[in-house]
Amino acid sequence: MIRPLTAFAQLTDIFLPDHEWPGYGEGICVQTYHKIWMHFVWSTYKQERIIVKSLMSELIPHYKEYGKIKDIHVDTVNGAMDHLHILVGLKPSQSASEVANLLKGESSNWINKNSFIQGKFAWQNGYSVFSVSESQIEKVRRYICDQEDHHRRKNYQEEISEFLNSHGLDIK
Repeated sequence: MIRPLTAFAQLTDIFLPDHEWPGYGEGICVQTYHKIWMHFVWSTYKQERIIVKSLMSELIPHYKEYGKIKDIHVDTVNGAMDHLHILVGLKPSQSASEVANLLKGESSNWINKNSFIQGKFAWQNGYSVFSVSESQIEKVRRYICDQEDHHRRKNYQEEISEFLNSHGLDIK
């Protein structure tokens, strides 16, 4: 039997025999497909240079473990003494602000609870977040992993200014 060609059927009839034709609301778009990559950057309070290597080596696996608990795909984490970069794969139900607030808030509490530094640890208010296309994921991963090398040549202010300018955010 040949089905009448509706807007939906024009493409799907080519691929589905009549006995497999989906009912209303079923078929090709039954699930939500997504690839939402976000590159977050935030700094320590007053950009204090207090994230030493020993803290970073604890912080990276902590973010990944906490991400699993909160169902946040923390892909890559690294930074310098005064800031952090995190590549995250978001679900459609997650917002960038929700993820940033969860990761920042929990990690500062965790750092303070475990007395990794003398005094009180805090992140700056706010953060930067940039969308990343699938074709650029490996480049962003390498960039995040190579933070130590980047910061031999430029400081956090220079780095974040370049990011903002390259994304059309000319902040004075």
